Amino acid sequence: MSTTREPQADEHLHADDRQQSFAETALKLGGKSDEEARRTGAIDKADDQVEALFAPQYQTTASPAHRAIWEGHVPLELFGSPPPATPPHVAKVMDDSLAVVRRHRESGTVLDEHRKVSNQVLQELAGAGYWGLLVDREFGGSGAPFTSFAPFLTRMATLDPTIAGMASVHGCIGAVDPVRTFGNAEQKQQFLPRLASGQSLSAFALTEPNAGSDLTALRTRAVLDGDDYVVTGEKLFITNVLPGRTIGLVCLIDNRPAVLVVDLPPEENEHFRLKSYGLYALKHTYNQGILFHDFRVPAANLLRPTRGDGLTIAYHGLNLGRIALCATAAGAMRLMLAGMLPWAHFRKTYGAAIDTRELVRRRVGRLAGLIVAADALVEWCSGLIDQGYRGEMECIIAKIFGSEAQKEAAVELLMKTHGGRSFLQGHLFGDNVHEFLAPCIYEGEGEMLGMAFFKSLVKQHGMKYFEPIGKALAAAGIKKPNMANPAHLAVLRGPLWEYGKWFVGQKLRGHAKPDLPPMPPALREHAEFAADWLVHSPMEISGAMRKYQLSLADRQCRMAEISRRVQDTIIILCTALYAARQQDEVVQAAADTICQDLRRGLTGRRPSDRYFRAVTRLGERIAAGEFKSIAGLPTGDILMPYETD
Repeated sequence: MSTTREPQADEHLHADDRQQSFAETALKLGGKSDEEARRTGAIDKADDQVEALFAPQYQTTASPAHRAIWEGHVPLELFGSPPPATPPHVAKVMDDSLAVVRRHRESGTVLDEHRKVSNQVLQELAGAGYWGLLVDREFGGSGAPFTSFAPFLTRMATLDPTIAGMASVHGCIGAVDPVRTFGNAEQKQQFLPRLASGQSLSAFALTEPNAGSDLTALRTRAVLDGDDYVVTGEKLFITNVLPGRTIGLVCLIDNRPAVLVVDLPPEENEHFRLKSYGLYALKHTYNQGILFHDFRVPAANLLRPTRGDGLTIAYHGLNLGRIALCATAAGAMRLMLAGMLPWAHFRKTYGAAIDTRELVRRRVGRLAGLIVAADALVEWCSGLIDQGYRGEMECIIAKIFGSEAQKEAAVELLMKTHGGRSFLQGHLFGDNVHEFLAPCIYEGEGEMLGMAFFKSLVKQHGMKYFEPIGKALAAAGIKKPNMANPAHLAVLRGPLWEYGKWFVGQKLRGHAKPDLPPMPPALREHAEFAADWLVHSPMEISGAMRKYQLSLADRQCRMAEISRRVQDTIIILCTALYAARQQDEVVQAAADTICQDLRRGLTGRRPSDRYFRAVTRLGERIAAGEFKSIAGLPTGDILMPYETD
C-alpha cells in the first residue's frame, strides 16, 4: 500500500500548528516549562501528522495491540499473517542476490582491502536487483511485498548481516521510502530509478551532535537563495554515506524540520566534507559524519508532505527499519546457534561433551525460542504493513525484542558456551560483539521506545478522560485537587462522571475466552493466558494514569515497566499463534520455551522441573539436527582445538 498524497499549497502545510497537541497540553498543565512543553508537543504533532497519512481503520488506535488492550477482546484475526506469497520476479531477485553473496563468501571476496563490503559485491547485487526490492516496478524496482522482503533479510543475514543491514538502510530508512512516499511525480522520476538500479545507494541524515532522541534540537539549517537551498551544519552517525551517494537530509527551513533529497558530490570539497571517527560497530560498511558549509541543494529537491514537516517524513520510515532490524537479528542468531553446536559437541569436560550437559542444552533451547519469537514478530508486523496499517506499536515491539534477544544470545548464550575462545580473533563473537550489541540503539534506544509505546497506548484514553480533568482544574485555578472539598468536586463533576462510567463498565464487563484456532495444548494455554492478561490490563494502566495524573510523564521507570509487560504479553500471543501454524514440533517446542520464559517474567513464578526437562530435551533435539532453519549454515572453525581422547 502506498500512503503517498499529492502536496497541497504551502499555506495548508502548517495548519496543524494552530492546535495544541495532547502532550503539550498535559505538560503545561503539569507545570512544565513552555520550552519543554513546546519541544515535546512538536514530537507529538509529528506523530499525529504521520497518523493522518493512514486511513482511520489503519491508524494506531485501530491497530491490534491497541485494540487488544482497550476493546475488551483480542482481535485474533490481526495477530497472525498467512505465509507470504512472493511473486516469481521478486523471488528471482532474492535468489540471485543470495547467490552473489554466497559466491563471494565462499571465495573470501566479500570485503575489500579496507575490510568494507567491496564495490564488486555492491555492483553485482545491483545487477541482481537487490537495491530495488522496495522500489515500485514503474521506476525500475521489484515492488516486493514487505512480507517477502523482511524474511528475506533473515536469509541474507545468515550469509552476511552487514549486507542485510545495508538493504534496510537503503530501502527502509534511507532515501527510498521518503521519495516513494512523499515525493512528487518529478522527484520520483528523478531519484527512484537510480536508487532502484544501485547507481546511487542511499542513507538518511537525521542525527546530529545535539539531536538524537530529542529531534527538536536540530541545528543544521537550509536557507533559500534563488533556486537553491544553502545548507550549513553537521550530521553524525550516518550509515552508508560516501561521496556520490544520495541522502535524505533533515534540516531546519524557516525554523521547521524539513527533508531535502541530496545527491552528494563525487568528491569532498570546501562545502561538503565527511567526518571519520573510530566506531567499533558497522565496521564492514561506512558510518561517518557529514559537515556542510554553504552547500547548495536545488530547491526542487524539497519533499513536501501533505501534512506535517520533516519529522513526519523521518518517523514514517522508521517502522520498516524496525521490522528489518528484527529480521536481521533472527538471521544473526541463527548463525550463533549454528556455531554453538559443533563446539558443544567437540568440547569435553570431565570426560563428556558439553552438549550433554543441562546448562548447555538449556542455552540451545533458549536460543531457538528467541529465534522463533523473532520470526513470529517479523511475519506479524510485515503483514500489518502490507495490509496498510501504520504499525507503530507493533514495530516497536519487534525492534526492542529483536535487538535485546540478539544481545542476550551473543553474551549469555554464545559467549558463555564458547568461554575464553569467544574473544579470539576469527571467532563469531569476538569479531562481531559490537555488531550484536549496537542494534539496541538503532532506530531508537529500547527503553526510550518502550516509553513511546506506552504513550501511544494511553494517548486516546488520556485525551478522552484525563485531559478534561486537567483542563477543568486549570480553568478553576486548582493545582492540588481535594476530593473532600465540595467546590473541587463541583468543578470536576462532569469529567469525573464520564470517567466513572468507563470505570464501572470495566468492572462489570465480562471477558469471554478467545476463539482460538486449533492449536497444540501448550501453545493454546499460552495464547489464552496472553489474551486474558491483555483484556484485564486496562484497569492497571488507567490506574497508573489516575495515580500520577499530569506527573506521569516524569515517571519514566513506571511507564517503561508497564510497557515491557504489555509487550511481553503480546509477544507470547504472537509466538504461540505463529508456532501453531508451522506444523513443526521443534518450532512449537521452541515457542513453548520462550512463552514459558516470558510468562514467568509476568507472574514471578520459578521454573519447574517439568520446564527444565522440556527445554533440555529441546536442546538435545536441536543438537541432533532437528532445527531445520539452521541446516546448512556456516558453523565457523573450532579455534585452538586440543587433543581429544
